Amino acid sequence: MTKNEKLATILNPIAWETVSRNLLTKMIAEFMYEDILSPTLLEKKEGRNRYVLPFTNGIRYHYEAKERGVFDSYRVFSDTIQREEDGTLAPASNPIRFLLDMQGSVPMSPETTAHLIREYHNTLIADAHILLKKQSSTVDVTDLDYAELEGEMDGHPWITYNKGRIGFNYDDYLNYAPENQQRVQISWIALHRERTDLHTVQSVDFDTLLRQELSDSTMERFNQRLQAENGSRQDYLFMPIHEWQWKQMIVPLFAEDLATRKIIYLGQGDDWYLPQQSVRTFVNVSHKEKHHVKLPMSILNTLVYRGLPGERTVLAPKITDYIKGIYEQDAFLKEECRVVLPGEIASLNYDHPYFTDLPGVPYHYLEMLGAIWRESVYTYLDEGEKPITLAALLHVDHNNTPLVSKLIARSGLSVEEWVQRLTEVILPPLLRFLYRYGVVFSPHGQNTILILKDSIPHRLAIKDFVDDVNVSDQPLPELADIPADLKKVLRSEPPEGLCQFIFTGLFICHFRYLSDLLNEHEGLSEITFWSQVRKTILRYQEEFPEESERFQLFDLLQPLFTKLCLNRNRMLDYGYGDDGDRPHASEHGTVTNILAEVAHIPQT
Repeated sequence: MTKNEKLATILNPIAWETVSRNLLTKMIAEFMYEDILSPTLLEKKEGRNRYVLPFTNGIRYHYEAKERGVFDSYRVFSDTIQREEDGTLAPASNPIRFLLDMQGSVPMSPETTAHLIREYHNTLIADAHILLKKQSSTVDVTDLDYAELEGEMDGHPWITYNKGRIGFNYDDYLNYAPENQQRVQISWIALHRERTDLHTVQSVDFDTLLRQELSDSTMERFNQRLQAENGSRQDYLFMPIHEWQWKQMIVPLFAEDLATRKIIYLGQGDDWYLPQQSVRTFVNVSHKEKHHVKLPMSILNTLVYRGLPGERTVLAPKITDYIKGIYEQDAFLKEECRVVLPGEIASLNYDHPYFTDLPGVPYHYLEMLGAIWRESVYTYLDEGEKPITLAALLHVDHNNTPLVSKLIARSGLSVEEWVQRLTEVILPPLLRFLYRYGVVFSPHGQNTILILKDSIPHRLAIKDFVDDVNVSDQPLPELADIPADLKKVLRSEPPEGLCQFIFTGLFICHFRYLSDLLNEHEGLSEITFWSQVRKTILRYQEEFPEESERFQLFDLLQPLFTKLCLNRNRMLDYGYGDDGDRPHASEHGTVTNILAEVAHIPQT
């Protein structure tokens, strides 16, 4: 079957209707959460309410939704969505038509709407491929390895245009999107040292690292290629690149450096890699103990271009040393939690010769050429341990069975016991870093790795220090000795802003969906789920009363938080501007904190 014949099989009317309806349902639910839409409640019924959503053009949408009471969220029932035009009601499943119907009622510019249509189409095409993959799969995902399981994910649960990937054509999608699980060999280039920043953690020698990553024969082949271009090994550093980035960005935009031999193409390495959900991070599947590699890919996906910010890239190893320095002197983290911190132990950054000198240049032109080596999570595992990303818990297979349900069944624990173990594994290390040291990660579904043993949550691993380590702006003594160059680059946040990385990154961006999934499939009350989260926080606070002032300063149990919005950012606030800074989540109104509410709600 040719590629286009296969495409015709995948993009069939039934599949398109299915993925379109799913996306429309998600859009309505998330736009309600972010207050982009303001429907009218028509009728309260047992377990679900009836709403009408009128637009200024006279078009109305009718649907039913469950008001969950968790962070002001809703579960929309897709089979109830209807579109009314000129008094005629018809079942609705078209998310693009819905986006157009919103015009005039939601202040999106035509430019933003047009780009969104493009991102939604890319997302729908990917969803159709994923749907066929699920329907034809005979694999039990609970048996898959960490790297393979990453390719089974559906994408960001909150962002509606989660596989927009502007910059990929269809061939690129088939070759490089993680859900297609195409193994790739990474290419390598030589960079002249005069324009290259190399940094490593204190314990790593870069030449030794390269000899570990590349075989002797590959090193010899690369050295011969360098010599053929009259390059001296002592003047160059070897760096991996993604083939897409080479073709799309490096050759067109670094052509002068190629001509003057500041950059020399060396060829492909021998090892095979699989992309993770972030698209730009790769797991070595030829040798699992070798480092994971993070490479810039200048595609626009979710909120940002997926490059590597130069100033953070060069400091990635120093951030690793800082985070691991905390770990090494903290017995709770090291001996009781045994938290795993796969470090970013080496980095290379190569600045563009001209864009770097342009004030206000769009940020993605400064993120095109670099690499980060991260320790492999496999090297930290004990016998019987199995890592999965937290995002995997939200996966639902072709039989409509969640992966988390299978894990619970295999564990021999009750749902309540399994959730208790989950919260007791994930939260204490995060709380320790926050309360004791004024440091947070962004523990969303990709960055947080759950290490299982006998299908039971056993330990926590946290990754991606370069993008997502943030510190308190308060004068905490624990932060007094933070190096000046780190302090300049790491985001300093006020107390609520620091809490947001756990509150929004973990609770809203992941647990909000997990609690709904467990309610729908396992009958676990969402109040029970969130009561357990609260109990785990309080249990930590009871164990470490000496941190009581920090519990008040970084109050995760306060009744209201500023509502951070991810869809609103693109649709209403930032659009598709080409600014000098990366966009951040939008702030809009407040969100009710279920962790405060459950203290006063009887459990059922």
